[in-house]
Amino acid sequence: MASVTNFIRNTPPAWLRDYFTKTGIVLPTPVDWDASEPEVVKPLLQAVDEMDDEARGRIINDGERVSAMADDAGQTALYSVIDDREVLDELENGHARSLWLFLHDRDRFRHAEEVRFTDERRRGRSWDGFICDANLNVCRDAHALDAFKAALRKRFASKNVHVDIFERIRPTFDGDDCELVQITVYREGLPDDHFAFDDDGELVRQPYRPVFEAAMTYEPATGVIEVVASDRESRSEMAQFLARDLLGVEFRDEKVPMRHYDLVVLLAPHSFPTDVEDGIERVEIRQLRLMPIDAVGERVTLECLSKADRNIWTMAEARLGPGNPLTGGWVATQAKLAIKFHRKPGARRGRTLPLTITMPHGCNLKDQTEEEQVIGEKYLRRWGILVDDPVVVED
Repeated sequence: MASVTNFIRNTPPAWLRDYFTKTGIVLPTPVDWDASEPEVVKPLLQAVDEMDDEARGRIINDGERVSAMADDAGQTALYSVIDDREVLDELENGHARSLWLFLHDRDRFRHAEEVRFTDERRRGRSWDGFICDANLNVCRDAHALDAFKAALRKRFASKNVHVDIFERIRPTFDGDDCELVQITVYREGLPDDHFAFDDDGELVRQPYRPVFEAAMTYEPATGVIEVVASDRESRSEMAQFLARDLLGVEFRDEKVPMRHYDLVVLLAPHSFPTDVEDGIERVEIRQLRLMPIDAVGERVTLECLSKADRNIWTMAEARLGPGNPLTGGWVATQAKLAIKFHRKPGARRGRTLPLTITMPHGCNLKDQTEEEQVIGEKYLRRWGILVDDPVVVED
């Protein structure tokens, strides 16, 4: 019941009333929706607890989906698929915005879930980017879609394939919205079975076919195709099907260059300039891992925690002397930074964005929220740490 409790405690009562009205779920005991919020929550939780398994299970599933889209990453996904953002702006909190879209446009809510699935895996191990022609239209007529689905069914030996195609946006580090077309693919996997209880309460093995999700985006302004799929070998083929069947062009199988990180600027004192409007209080280097140029099997790690009364450069000089690894002969292979934000009104403390950067292509930025990714990418580029690799690097 934890998911139901989270859903009910964080959603304004007026929207909870709309939820039960629109879904037709009957409460076993009446709830005074005009009462104060605490006086609504307790009897409502009790009413849900008294429901039959089917009704309670539906609320649990709906509540989990709504609550999952109420955090920062979920809200970014919701805003990326809706046309009139002011509708969401006027609502009380993330749960209200998430539930509003869930109740009023179930397809777009699913699209927002697909956006989150895609962007959370972007530039991770399940991601590849490919260069294609710019300014193309994604064809959606029956003939093109049939050809695209047929290629997917043949490639994955899947009897059933479902495809969602929709417009969306993605925030960028320079503050503009990048317009994309997303193509989400659901395909049926090979037969499997699992344990379940039958109608008589007996434990049996029941057959089922799992459903796998993959996603692609096409950016008309640049021609970049991005693919998120767990099967590494299939990502290039899926991009090929998209280019051939929906974009109508020949696929070149040319990968987007991987991001390249250069930590040389951190070997000397750095001021980390920021913009006032981003609310950043300070930037700290918490840790630097260094490797001697003439001995690749050795490492030295310098660490300076937030409570220290000096930074990592003055610490290295004070503890290791003028010939410390930061003065020459060593290469920085990993750095841990902390971007500290000013405390917002009502908050106990300012939040911290921790970044771990590993030479030459590793960074945990992809694991952060969409807002944090935008901020992180903006400043890593400004500080000379994130640069575009001119060479396409194969995994």
